Amino acid sequence: MDIRLGDIVRLRKKHPCGGDEWQVVKLGADVRIRCLGCQRQVLLERGVFERRVKAAAPGKESATASDD
Repeated sequence: MDIRLGDIVRLRKKHPCGGDEWQVVKLGADVRIRCLGCQRQVLLERGVFERRVKAAAPGKESATASDD
């Protein structure tokens, strides 16, 4: 899965705040994502993260970085 910093992802289940869109904040063996509804951050193992992702779209940071 090609995920970059700043990408917006939609997970299979909604967050308790009602939001279902997350921004990728940190990449590595673990992935840190931030809920765009309440700004809560969650750290997931990469395998768990990839199973839970329903859709992904490039974010503002990612889109400008790939244009170089």
